[in-house]
Amino acid sequence: MLCTGSSNSTYDPPLTLASRRTRVSVRAHYTCSVAPGRNVTATGTLDGTSPSASCLTLGSSARLTEVVRYADGQQSLIAYGDGATYRVTGAQVLRLTGEVVEGRGKGQRAQRTVSAASEELPTECLSSGLDGSSGQAQLEIRP
Repeated sequence: MLCTGSSNSTYDPPLTLASRRTRVSVRAHYTCSVAPGRNVTATGTLDGTSPSASCLTLGSSARLTEVVRYADGQQSLIAYGDGATYRVTGAQVLRLTGEVVEGRGKGQRAQRTVSAASEELPTECLSSGLDGSSGQAQLEIRP
């Protein structure tokens, strides 16, 4: 299954260049292909904590969960255990990997990728901190 859409994140406390424990909350809006020729809209709510987040990385040991609610009434609970952040051609990319632990796709692997256009680090990283970000999201659930 492939879902694509938008993603809006908030960080508490705001991200700076220094790594620190941070609560991460994300709201996403997806269009998901749940079967050949069948798409449904969905919303995702992702919450959790990273013990070492900064403007440079979310931290590879972030423990986050996402609940995806599909317009057809089903849902998926995804537990993410690994994450990586990197820059590619003017974009900051965050990739989370985990497993669907309940609901649609239970037992399957999940990978969530968010890309946000950014030629350089936001200036907030050098001062008060970055309290949120937005970008394009892709969620893949597969055996």
